[in-house]
Amino acid sequence: MTVLEARRTGGAGAAIGLGVLGALFFSASFIANRVMAVDGGAWEWSASLRFLYSLPIFLAIVGARRGVRPVLAALRAAPGRWVLWSTVGFGLFYAPLCLAADLAPGWMVAAAWQLTIVCGMVLAPFLYDDHRRRVPASGVALSALILAGVFLTQFGGSGELSWGLAGGVLAVLVAAFAYPVGNRRTMELAGDGLDTFQRLLAMSLASLPCWLAVALAGAVRAGPPTTGQLGTTLLVAISSGVIATTLFFAATRRVRDHPLRLAAVEATQAAEVVFVALLEPLLTSAGAPAAVGWAGIAAITVGVGLYAFAGRR
Repeated sequence: MTVLEARRTGGAGAAIGLGVLGALFFSASFIANRVMAVDGGAWEWSASLRFLYSLPIFLAIVGARRGVRPVLAALRAAPGRWVLWSTVGFGLFYAPLCLAADLAPGWMVAAAWQLTIVCGMVLAPFLYDDHRRRVPASGVALSALILAGVFLTQFGGSGELSWGLAGGVLAVLVAAFAYPVGNRRTMELAGDGLDTFQRLLAMSLASLPCWLAVALAGAVRAGPPTTGQLGTTLLVAISSGVIATTLFFAATRRVRDHPLRLAAVEATQAAEVVFVALLEPLLTSAGAPAAVGWAGIAAITVGVGLYAFAGRR
């Protein structure tokens, strides 16, 4: 193995490690959103407050590093595309996940969310016009294994899929398509000119009209957010909005030119299912998955492990 190959393999391993660590912090969202939904908090506030809180945090981080000017220059260069893809990558990703939390336990939402791994793979031919449009056969096989695990988990609670749970799965499906599309498109917009924190700030600014509209809808439908919701969404903004998203975006940026490694990093999100399934029953009154649900979680975990191995190779 040459020095360059060793560095690339190490880079892939580090990216996968960052992805798994990000999944741990992101798992807090599924639990917290379910807790707020059970307590009567409006999903619109759960979604919009997370991004309204994280915007000044990213602004402070980028400002301390004297990096705000390149962000504003990038937004001025292509305002329409930044607004479009940031709204897709942030708005159509997180708002449906919060809506799904009203309809299903956190671990079921987290399991259905793993559809994003398959979505990121199958959308590649439509997003790129270079070598990245190729869909590796091994990626298809592993995505099928993860997809089978997702379906098993959806029947791992009560043994049947109710209309409410089906609505939650549909909302997650929208998010699962939106997240990889928004992430990959804004990576293209940012190029090498913006680092991870700068891209997150650019996306936060560009998606601000979306979040103001969602907050207004929540105010009209349910009134102001509760005190508990204000505090919980602040914790979610720090854990998921800042820490987890930064880790995941940094991981995907490392391997953005290698299709299978990018898919492997995106597959690390499946670790969220395990974290949520273990932690949610301890922190809330939600029941643990049944045997079928655990079988699905096991299939997802095996798929992620094999993805990581294939990505390193």
